[in-house]
Amino acid sequence: MRYELFYWPSIQGRGEFVRLALEEAGADYVDVARQPASAGGGIRAMMRMLDDKSAVQRPFAPPFLRAGRQVIAQTANILHFLGPRLALAPKSDAGRLWVHQLQLTLADLLVEVHDTHHPIASSLYYEDQKPEAQRRTGNFIEERAPKYLGYFENVLAASRSRAGWVVASGFSYIDLSLFQLVAGLHYAFPQAMKRSRRQYPRLMALHDRVAARPRIAAYLGSPRRIAFNESGIFRHYPELDA
Repeated sequence: MRYELFYWPSIQGRGEFVRLALEEAGADYVDVARQPASAGGGIRAMMRMLDDKSAVQRPFAPPFLRAGRQVIAQTANILHFLGPRLALAPKSDAGRLWVHQLQLTLADLLVEVHDTHHPIASSLYYEDQKPEAQRRTGNFIEERAPKYLGYFENVLAASRSRAGWVVASGFSYIDLSLFQLVAGLHYAFPQAMKRSRRQYPRLMALHDRVAARPRIAAYLGSPRRIAFNESGIFRHYPELDA
């Protein structure tokens, strides 16, 4: 099956978690909004689907995925759908629900990451909420990030996987998502992550192992991988990385 991913063409954002799964699996997919309009792509193609009020199951916002006649939205939901189809999820119901649960927890953390630079409103520029952003980021670095990262570190410590993956049955999409989380936090808060790196040895090792996987390494070195920038979830403002 050829998958169609709909997401903003210039940021990694939440769509990157889906891209990583598709790339790792070597799936046949197209990043629709990054394609030329002459080929049926571009942002307008995505917006037409979002604005189609006649659609019974219209997505609220990107990312969403079209697989045949199905349209699936929400990052964790998309990965829950793709996982078994791309051999990136456990075979048992319990295992798939566990990985889905972890992905949902990671989604909660992404909201808190976003709110470090937009604590008041997404409609305001960062420059309009700098004092609040500094206060929010201080709390995030000191309290919230350690709570989440410590949780994922403990999950890895309790795993029965001999290869160091999250689930004993083998490599799954949550390993890819944790890689992206660690990479994003290193971009946004390099000094804070440098100070805390020794507290999360399993997470750091997981990041490095995922980055070394052949298809992921090829993807990271290709133009398909959008660079981190100050328009996505993970943004680097030196004044916040105290």
